Amino acid sequence: MFKKISVIIIISFLINNLSYSAGASGGAEFDQSKTKLGDPKERAIKIIKKAKKLEKKGKLKKAKKKYKKAFEILSEYDKEQPSNANVLNYLGFTSRKIGNFEDAEVYYMMGLAIDPNHNGINEYLGELYIQTNRKEKALERLQVLASCNCEEY
Repeated sequence: MFKKISVIIIISFLINNLSYSAGASGGAEFDQSKTKLGDPKERAIKIIKKAKKLEKKGKLKKAKKKYKKAFEILSEYDKEQPSNANVLNYLGFTSRKIGNFEDAEVYYMMGLAIDPNHNGINEYLGELYIQTNRKEKALERLQVLASCNCEEY
């Protein structure tokens, strides 16, 4: 009798575990990377916030490392969720912060192709233009933001 109960318990345990692991590995509805580590975009934003704090404290090397890490996470996210203006904005921002101005401009322009009035992209693209001595282009971005009544202006 004891053997039968033990066998039933073991079989039922195995069946439950097999069905759970099959669902975990096979379906898009269960993404382990998101459950264990959080949403990639949100993780990248947290890293960017930490990098900004380090930058304000003058810890530029540490900040740059954080921006690079955020860029890596966002790049992977962009492969899964392409054509997201917010993600492209962050990719542009992190690229600019690590000194990749050409890449930053490409990401910003891709984002503007999706959402021409994106406040963040227009703000940061204007900053990029100032950093690269293109004042007229920066003024164009400022003009786009003129009617938004927003902090980006």
